[in-house]
Amino acid sequence: MEIKACRLCPRLCGVPRTAQEGEGFCKMGADAVVARAALHFWEEPCLSGTRGSGAVFFTGCSLGCVFCQNEQISTRREVGKRLDPEELSEVFLRLEEQGAHNINLVNPTHFAPAIAQALRLRRPSVPVVYNSGGYDRVETLRSLEGLIDIYLPDLKYVSPTLSLRYSGAENYPEAAKAAILEMLRQTGPPVLDEAGMMQKGTIVRHLVLPSNTRSTSEVLSWLSQLPAGSVLVSLMAQYVPCGRASLFPEINRRITRREYEKVQNLLFSLNLAGFVQERSSAVKDFIPPFNLEGLPS
Repeated sequence: MEIKACRLCPRLCGVPRTAQEGEGFCKMGADAVVARAALHFWEEPCLSGTRGSGAVFFTGCSLGCVFCQNEQISTRREVGKRLDPEELSEVFLRLEEQGAHNINLVNPTHFAPAIAQALRLRRPSVPVVYNSGGYDRVETLRSLEGLIDIYLPDLKYVSPTLSLRYSGAENYPEAAKAAILEMLRQTGPPVLDEAGMMQKGTIVRHLVLPSNTRSTSEVLSWLSQLPAGSVLVSLMAQYVPCGRASLFPEINRRITRREYEKVQNLLFSLNLAGFVQERSSAVKDFIPPFNLEGLPS
């Protein structure tokens, strides 16, 4: 497959992408490149359940977060196997056969057309999760309408200053907020089955950064203005300095107990429903190996 002038993400590069190559920010071609496809047990409880989430980790990224835990595949792009839509569809099917509660598309934005084609070839019988950094275009999301059951975006910041400093994308807040509103329009309020597994809806994640509790407060404040019951919020405490975080002294550490308790209390005071991750999750052990597991040889 080819993309003549790519505008899938808010960077609007407008460059051509052949099946194998691209000159845009993500530096990826139009065919999906996958680094790992395996059962993953470290998502929110309503996604991982007892059998695991069928996580498909895509190589490349439209963001440039200096603290990325998956830098090996997001910015350095060291690992990955190119799959055509038929092969990608087979990967989804194998995860389903292994008992995955859902098909979890991790960082899918820049491969949206290839993913859509794969889903149309063979629609999974379990929910499909679009797990993105939140840097999505409304137009791209609308092209996926009817194919995605659960949206799982980040809302990293609502400050353009911070989004430029840490992700190289000054327009991130504007784009992410618009994307989340579109996701909510598509999914409606969260729907869980009798076992507590999510079948439809939107969960917005926010990773608490050290020295940035004010930013977290701004994010939670914006989320609290959404219609009551329309979204679940996942407050993540798993931050570990990775990537280029050492170049930014204020985030070159884990969050403190005081920072954690401050934002946790704010979440509760705003009556936001969802999940709070424990500080004990802030270890690199939770980062999976990107070893081409689950991909065709």
